[in-house]
Amino acid sequence: MKTMEKTFIIVVCGPTASGKTALAVRLAEEFNGEIIGADSMQVYKGMDIATAKPTSAELRGIRHHLIDFLEPHEPFSVADYVELARAKITEVRERGKLPVIAGGTGLYINSLIDNIEFPEIKADMAFRAEMRGKNAGFLLGELLKKDPETAALLHENNLKRIIRALEVFHVTGRTMSDLKRESRLVPSPYKPLMLQINFPREKLYERINKRADEMLEAGLAEEARAFYTLQNPQTAAQAIGYKELLPFLNGEAELSHCVERLKQSTRNYAKRQLTWFKKDPRINLLAADEFLIDKSISLCYNYINIVSTP
Repeated sequence: MKTMEKTFIIVVCGPTASGKTALAVRLAEEFNGEIIGADSMQVYKGMDIATAKPTSAELRGIRHHLIDFLEPHEPFSVADYVELARAKITEVRERGKLPVIAGGTGLYINSLIDNIEFPEIKADMAFRAEMRGKNAGFLLGELLKKDPETAALLHENNLKRIIRALEVFHVTGRTMSDLKRESRLVPSPYKPLMLQINFPREKLYERINKRADEMLEAGLAEEARAFYTLQNPQTAAQAIGYKELLPFLNGEAELSHCVERLKQSTRNYAKRQLTWFKKDPRINLLAADEFLIDKSISLCYNYINIVSTP
């Protein structure tokens, strides 16, 4: 194979319960690869069942990075992810392996492959506290004066992002929209082949419902109880699978009712993921049929030949 100017990576993305891990593992086997996770919840220790972390049996001996390495109380941002993922891609390539990115957190994936640069902007906690004491509509109006481009993208209910955009302007004197444009000025060092397993919507929802039942059988309720008791309730509150079971754990609702809420929350999450990935024209949609693996491998070989040609 001829030397590539940019690093070729495979990206297996898409909604939850679509079989990303199995496809990523098969491609890593075929192309001597290692998997780099792209899931904002799988980075945390202890949240194994709720986040559907792959088991050692599912990984079939393939090394998997950026999974299960943070304590639940530790903060983790998209900027942190991009920095670590870049380093892991370099490590994997230095071992003569092919990086395979696999996950469903679209913001992580796009920030990585598009080489988004994140300026280090210090938090002003006093400013944040002051802003939290004000009306959301008023704050959005203030942002509209300072950064109309960012304000146009936000609903007044999204108080956290409104305050962050105001904070950025307060600290730097520059708008969030300007900083975002500048973050894309450096070309990406990657040549990604992006793959997404495409299920009919109802079939995907069936898989989600079935997996939720399997999680309950595997001990999801017990894991959630231990997490709320021993770990970090704030992190747990972000994880689908824990917060839906909290009324049951507190003796306030029947388990069956909470399980239905869990299934609905997961279906809603999958819908948001589908909406995100639908915007990216680089993604190759692959029908989830008996030819899925063969089609994926063929696409990879073809793409490798293309990107390796001067």
